[in-house]
Amino acid sequence: MSRLIFILLDGLRYDVALSSMGFLNHLIEADKAALYLVKAELPTLSRPGYATLFSGTNSSIHEITTNTYLKPSPVPSLFHLAREKNLRTAAAAYSWISELYNRAPFNPLTEREQENEENPIQFGRFYFEDSYPCTHLFADAESLRKKYDPHLLLIHPMSIDFKGHLYGGDSKEYQQEVMFVDSLLASLIPVWCREGYHIIITSDHGMDEKGMHGGNTLKERQVPLFTITPLIEAGYYRHEIPQTAIAPLAARMMQLENVMPLPFKTWPGWQEEKIVAFKKAR
Repeated sequence: MSRLIFILLDGLRYDVALSSMGFLNHLIEADKAALYLVKAELPTLSRPGYATLFSGTNSSIHEITTNTYLKPSPVPSLFHLAREKNLRTAAAAYSWISELYNRAPFNPLTEREQENEENPIQFGRFYFEDSYPCTHLFADAESLRKKYDPHLLLIHPMSIDFKGHLYGGDSKEYQQEVMFVDSLLASLIPVWCREGYHIIITSDHGMDEKGMHGGNTLKERQVPLFTITPLIEAGYYRHEIPQTAIAPLAARMMQLENVMPLPFKTWPGWQEEKIVAFKKAR
């Protein structure tokens, strides 16, 4: 069964990813990666965005419309699909991910480290402060990867979003953090590629110049989707694709299409010929 590393860079805008992520853009120029422009679903908030990214549905279906939603997701996720196939799942992620897919509310005293093979996310390292350094987060993820060899590994740093809220999406500090995360990926992606992983890198929402998100502006809605996989031809793809396409794409990469429930099929492009061959619509 194929293995996937899903990297969710919270708060990353498309235009800043295009201009400031030198390593990832190098991979595209070297014909080793692809970049798509994704239109994030409304509202452009984190918890609704997470639910969309891992279910392939929008807020009118998964019914998670605010960041104050404190119950497990009511619709199946990639983690649930993987567990149905007895695949191993892991996440180094913000505590809201644990609340959506393992247990809510999150208890920071007892649930920072989770190891329960009955959970949708079996092995977790969950942080609960937005300022948690991305260096620590990637170290958490590598520890999980090496120890448990998961088929689905989520890596979810908050540092880009944190700097955006502090200084604004047009600030030097926001751009510097994007560049720093790109440099961390430069040290890890070659290792993951040698070991045969499919890789998805995307975001839940963007960030406006004032450090806000939740609305309908381009800076809040346009986010990147980088893919590093033999299933997709390398290159820059300028046409806009829906955020609901990402979960079905991830399921295809993991060969989970035969357990894909109805919510994953709500976007008509979920079929293999349209997911794998996005290049036809350039």
